[in-house]
Amino acid sequence: MPLVRIDVNQGRSPEQLRALSQSIHDAILAEYGIPERDYFHVLTEHAQGQIIAQDAGLGFERTPDVVMIQIFTQAGRSQEAKQSLFAAIAASLEAAGVAGEDVFIGYVENKAGDWSFGFGRAQYVTGELGVPGK
Repeated sequence: MPLVRIDVNQGRSPEQLRALSQSIHDAILAEYGIPERDYFHVLTEHAQGQIIAQDAGLGFERTPDVVMIQIFTQAGRSQEAKQSLFAAIAASLEAAGVAGEDVFIGYVENKAGDWSFGFGRAQYVTGELGVPGK
């Protein structure tokens, strides 16, 4: 169920872009046990210079291969589960050729009533979909 936004600089092939998305999805599947078809990714390429991602004072440099990831999902997972997910995403992306310093993740939580999967209905509220974790 997470909605994942992936922002990258232009220059990767379509196959590389698919591999980034699939790597992130595979990590979410493994860590959160969501259904495989809960695959909602928006991948956006930007011209060089449109992504600014410094190190927040941690003492490393990012490359133009930075992958900015925003994960929008329902609240309720422990900090340990989130940290495990972050590590799994970094490891999965490393296998796809992305260095650890080029992985940036923002995690945004919301509630079941904040989602509509179509037809203008909040399917978790109407009961058309079961609320994850309940």
